[in-house]
Amino acid sequence: MRAHLLQDTTLRYFLEVAQSGSLTEASARLHVAASALSRQIAGLEAQLGTPLFERHPRGMVLTAAGEILAVHARRTVLDAERALGEIGALQGLRAGQVRLATSDAFANELVPRLCVEFQRTHTGIQFSVIALPTAQVPDAVRSGAADIGLCFSRSPHKDIEVAYRQTAPVLALLPPGHPLAGAGSVTLAQMAEYPLALPPAETTVRQMIDIVCSRQGLQLSAVLISNHAKTVVNFVQLGGGLSVASEIAVRHLVAEGAIVALPISDPGMDLRDIEIQTLAGRSLPVAAQAFLELLKEQLPGSATPVTEAARGGPAA
Repeated sequence: MRAHLLQDTTLRYFLEVAQSGSLTEASARLHVAASALSRQIAGLEAQLGTPLFERHPRGMVLTAAGEILAVHARRTVLDAERALGEIGALQGLRAGQVRLATSDAFANELVPRLCVEFQRTHTGIQFSVIALPTAQVPDAVRSGAADIGLCFSRSPHKDIEVAYRQTAPVLALLPPGHPLAGAGSVTLAQMAEYPLALPPAETTVRQMIDIVCSRQGLQLSAVLISNHAKTVVNFVQLGGGLSVASEIAVRHLVAEGAIVALPISDPGMDLRDIEIQTLAGRSLPVAAQAFLELLKEQLPGSATPVTEAARGGPAA
């Protein structure tokens, strides 16, 4: 059964227009005539006695009242999905869906491995995994596009509850046999003496590096810049030079001896966490909650589970 069968049709139409910002686009997505959508929304506005949208030539923008109703409508959708998940649980978790939004570092190895592991014991569960820039993961959770967000974070996010958190310092990546590979740790100044592959300036990791370098008056010159984790890791594996990553992104390669990962000793390179994020105040569908527990088990050690009092603070 699809979740929309448990939802009020008018609210579902309203939410689609709110999300797309256009009657035409919502019409195409819903396979419903734009005139029918317009009548439904006009009727809803008449019942509530207030406009829900500002009509502009280029689209529809929610009013303050519309924003309030959109929050309610999104939660209605999520509640319907949770109800279906609980019905699936009566079948022994043989039905249901888990939707994840994750940053690139987790999408390459950890998430697909855990999806396979989960499905071995819970056949019939479907997964939807979207890889996004780190800053967009909380937005996907807030909008209801994802049940669970998995990403790096340096500050709290509004309306986001952190189900689990652990530190995630940035590590230096070196090919085996590199002159620095036997050291206990390295500095950015030492790394600067070799060819480097780095993430682009808009990423959290690069911003951390740039802040530390600025404090030291140090300039790093990258021979390769990429926002794709596998690209920079393969650059190191192939002997092109050094790079940076989190432990979790290269754990399997370190275990295989294909790459060396060392702590970066410069102060400030450890000010980052891994977070499992959910929408504040929401109870997850049974399948999503079960997968969240698996995530918590499989993330690295030295973690700090978040207490109830520490969850979901305002944006910093």
